[in-house]
Amino acid sequence: MADAVVEFLLENLKQLLLYNSDLISGVKDRVESLYKELSLMKAFLKDSKEKRGEYEYVRELVRQIRDVAYEAEDTIDTFVVNAAMQKERSTFGKIFHALDYPTKLRSVAKDIESIKTKVKEIYDTKRFGIEALYAGESSKKSSSSHKRKPVVEEDNVVGFDEEAKEVVSRLTNITESLEVVSVVGMGGLGKTTLAKKVYCDPDIEFHFTVRAWVYVSQEYNRKEVLFGILGSLVPSSDLNFSMNEEMIVEEICKQLNGRRYLIVLDDVWTPDAWNDLKKAFPNQDCGSRILLTSRNTDVALIANPDAHPHHLRFLNENESFELLCRKVFRKKSCPSELDELGRTIAKNCAGLPLAIVVIAGLLLKKDKTRDLWKKVAENVGSYVARDPKQCLDVLALSYKHLPDHLKVCFIYFGAFPEDYSIPVWKLVMLWVAEGFIQQNGQECLEDVAEEYLEDLVERNLILIAKKRANGRIKTCRIHDMLRDLCLREAAEEKFLQVIKQNMQQDPSSFVPTGNYRRLCVHSHVMNFIHSKPGGSQVRSFLCFPSEETELSREHASFIHDTFKLVRVLDMRSINISRFPAEITQLVHLRYISIFGNFKVLPPSISKLWNLQSLIVETTARDLDIQVDIWKMSQFRHLHTNGSSRLHGPQAKTRMDNEDPFVQGKIQTISTVSPDSCTENILARTPNLKKLGVRGKLVILMEENNNSSLFHNLAKLVNLENLKLLNDTFPRPPSEGKLKKLPPLYKFPPHLNKLTLSDTLLDWKHMSTIAMLPNLEVLKLKMYAFKGRQWDPLDGGFHLLKYLKIGKTDLVNWKAWGHHFPRLEHVVVEHCGDLVGIPYGLADVSALQTIELHHTPRAVESARLIQRQKLIQQQQQQQQQQQYMKNDGFKLLIYPPQS
Repeated sequence: MADAVVEFLLENLKQLLLYNSDLISGVKDRVESLYKELSLMKAFLKDSKEKRGEYEYVRELVRQIRDVAYEAEDTIDTFVVNAAMQKERSTFGKIFHALDYPTKLRSVAKDIESIKTKVKEIYDTKRFGIEALYAGESSKKSSSSHKRKPVVEEDNVVGFDEEAKEVVSRLTNITESLEVVSVVGMGGLGKTTLAKKVYCDPDIEFHFTVRAWVYVSQEYNRKEVLFGILGSLVPSSDLNFSMNEEMIVEEICKQLNGRRYLIVLDDVWTPDAWNDLKKAFPNQDCGSRILLTSRNTDVALIANPDAHPHHLRFLNENESFELLCRKVFRKKSCPSELDELGRTIAKNCAGLPLAIVVIAGLLLKKDKTRDLWKKVAENVGSYVARDPKQCLDVLALSYKHLPDHLKVCFIYFGAFPEDYSIPVWKLVMLWVAEGFIQQNGQECLEDVAEEYLEDLVERNLILIAKKRANGRIKTCRIHDMLRDLCLREAAEEKFLQVIKQNMQQDPSSFVPTGNYRRLCVHSHVMNFIHSKPGGSQVRSFLCFPSEETELSREHASFIHDTFKLVRVLDMRSINISRFPAEITQLVHLRYISIFGNFKVLPPSISKLWNLQSLIVETTARDLDIQVDIWKMSQFRHLHTNGSSRLHGPQAKTRMDNEDPFVQGKIQTISTVSPDSCTENILARTPNLKKLGVRGKLVILMEENNNSSLFHNLAKLVNLENLKLLNDTFPRPPSEGKLKKLPPLYKFPPHLNKLTLSDTLLDWKHMSTIAMLPNLEVLKLKMYAFKGRQWDPLDGGFHLLKYLKIGKTDLVNWKAWGHHFPRLEHVVVEHCGDLVGIPYGLADVSALQTIELHHTPRAVESARLIQRQKLIQQQQQQQQQQQYMKNDGFKLLIYPPQS
């Protein structure tokens, strides 16, 4: 983690030197010198990475580097705050405080010199201490290769019967060519246990002439693994340990030649490991198989890109309880007085077999009393943590295998409460604001962040909770045991601290301890605030209280008084009675998320030159945004829930590449009033990706001198997501009905997702939307369209994958497969008059789901489509020569019907 700390500090110093050097004018040369010294530390950290696991001496030096980097960050950030305050003061105030400024300047210069000295001492220690330590390691290296083999539960296996049948079926299918079948899942799910069950299955023993099992592991050694395979094929007396790797490969191929074989490669961590080994497995079209287990989905996909891996599922509650009982009571049943508590314990293990086995081992050794079981049920995580080598250390292998840029992103999940469904848009903005995503060329930071998240998902460390209509991740979550791992690593690195209280505890006992950079409050926020915590080092303050919380006026200055250096402020879950003007003095802020009855966002927010994301939820219907975002060079996202009036730059300049008010980083403006969609505003957001408009859309659409405000949207060549929400309050929506849509050429050219609400358009105008060339997602919310019949025209919706129809008076919807050639998902809500879903959609091969919410008359037609899709699926499976990914068609009906 020290690597990330130094990396972030160097990036911040670089930004400070490039864009705000006036604030450090008195110590600029010293800051530049510190930047050079820290760059040496960065190089040392890179060189020492592989040695940290072996030498406590190296780990201690790394901790020292982290602490001195934190100290440097605090010193410089504090000086920047003071300099900014000095810059903002009145003339009289400047004269008064100018007398004190030289003293502060000398003080910070002295502090920086002290930090530089510490850095130099650490660097010298590295040179003269560690190099000597490394010098003698080569003689010991040959004996240091140690692997921890997994504990395989061959007895008391629960929940794997159906899983094993599926894997056995895939291994014994009729395909003659060599095929790789993979089992993937997070650590502790039982991949090795399942593989062993399959390996010992009588059908497998009968089907394959020869079998071999080898444990690959994270500490991969090609020669050892190859010898392990060869040792399963020939008697140990025939092994020649002087053979090199290529000779071993040749001998393995010789032994497997002409035989139907099964090779199990257990616990493969990297694609490189697979690529190293695959040369040893000849393909002679006799039905041979490789069974591969891995924590990383990408390994499985590289080993066999033509077949989906078997994703091992979590145990359900009944299976979890059964496994717990088998391990604790052996062949006896659970006593009735412990049944309910046992089920709670099993449930709180969240379906992870490894956690259940660890807890069972603890309960097996203790007296089986209700008091003990109740304590365990109330805090399963802490009891698992008592024996880290049995659980957390096994899970930690995945964490330690991560590259540095993913490690910091992963342990950040510890900031969120248990079982919290995390919106990806929020997570991405937080990662960017925290500095976890570094600029690399012209790549969009948010796109890189989503790639990082997908990487963590592929490594089975993060779970997908919900997907977007376009297939991307909408919300995600983390398994409770992995979250415990995050908190353990975060505490070790002083990365974050979670404050979780209950009403019975003394508020004064919740003052945060240690030099933590992030504080996350999960309950009773006001207790925490009343404790008057210190937080001079805190860079992020995030609140996730489960209860309703209101911040009173007398505590409105709490944030400014406590966290002067804060960068991330998420108080969305707290109702703030007035806009906290003191926030504008927190010059390091990059991310603000707040909630309250705000009607105006004051222009003073414009002083926050580092601000990237501004998220404001208000109980007011309208919001006047007086913030001059055109002067904020780092600004990226504006999220509001009401109809927000956005003002353009005051100065009149040419709107071209030389326009000083063009903001190329702005990606989100949502939601603004229709009259905010002026050329003065939209022409200065050339890279805008998401735009939400709420209000009287007639203003946006109406023609004036053969032009309209909507015409300005056509110039947003990077716009992907457009929401048009017709809000005519206090007048009824019927008075703001749109007569038509603008012509096709006025729509943004690369529009991918379109949402309409209360526009009351006639269905004939759908022909314009159908011709949008890149449209993949169309959401028609309440009364977007009105009329009893919709007959789509031929030639439209070429790329549409997701269609949602909200409440409307539609009765007849007539369509055939060629009207929606790529449609995958259909959602219909509260369409009580709709008599049916077009049966022609059954011919759309891509169609995966139909969801009906309170649309009873259309249920029978949807069932007909379901039956037809099932027939098609069966025919397709009969024609397939190998096991391909096919999740089948799903029909979801709400409320469920018997």
